[in-house]
Amino acid sequence: MDIDTLRIAVTLASLVAFLGIVAWAYWPARRQEMENKGRSILEDGAP
Repeated sequence: MDIDTLRIAVTLASLVAFLGIVAWAYWPARRQEMENKGRSILEDGAP
């Protein structure tokens, strides 16, 4: 295995990890919870 094959493997693994995190965050069951957390920052303690 040469260095180019290793670079390709790391790139693909990173892409899969990124897509997994995005899917986890926007999964329909979690979407409402994430939106509520995002809105709470704007509503909480505004000067």
